Amino acid sequence: MKNNGIAMGVKTRIIYGALAILTIILSMGENTMAQTKSTTVVRNIVLVHGGFVDGSGWEGVYNVLKKDGYTVTIVRNPTISLADDVAVTKRAIAAQNGPVILVGHSYGGAVITEAGNDPKVAGLVYIAAFALDKGESVSSLIKDPPPGAPVPPILPPVDGFLLLDKAKFPASFAADVSARKRPNSWPTRKCRGV
Repeated sequence: MKNNGIAMGVKTRIIYGALAILTIILSMGENTMAQTKSTTVVRNIVLVHGGFVDGSGWEGVYNVLKKDGYTVTIVRNPTISLADDVAVTKRAIAAQNGPVILVGHSYGGAVITEAGNDPKVAGLVYIAAFALDKGESVSSLIKDPPPGAPVPPILPPVDGFLLLDKAKFPASFAADVSARKRPNSWPTRKCRGV
């Protein structure tokens, strides 16, 4: 079966995302209790969005987790540089009262990989996300995709920023999202240095 994250529906991604996060949290709580005889459970979740989009893509996951009693923060990364995004994410971690689960989607995986060394981070969750090795970048990982793999409609850089092809954006990033939830501003969001 071909892995095509673009074709996956928003509701399916929300369900899988929330299930992945809850599974990690529950398993970490059990491991923590087994190792330390403590009843501490991680209740803080920090969600990190990918490039070219904003935190609104986490709305469904946020609602599910809040309903289940978790403290949830959605990071508002500027996507100007990885260093800036890591700094913003670390500020969100610092604002939490207790241990944190960091969750990243797409480019957000690169951000949580870097920010995940914070002592308050109890675990990392990658949802269709990049987990970079030392010396790798998102750009290096997507530059030579396998034949038939989905490719984001990234245009050549302008003044050091990447933009998306507006005509191809809906099919690539929001194929199953209603036009009402797919604002025209998304495709023009700038990213630098992904």
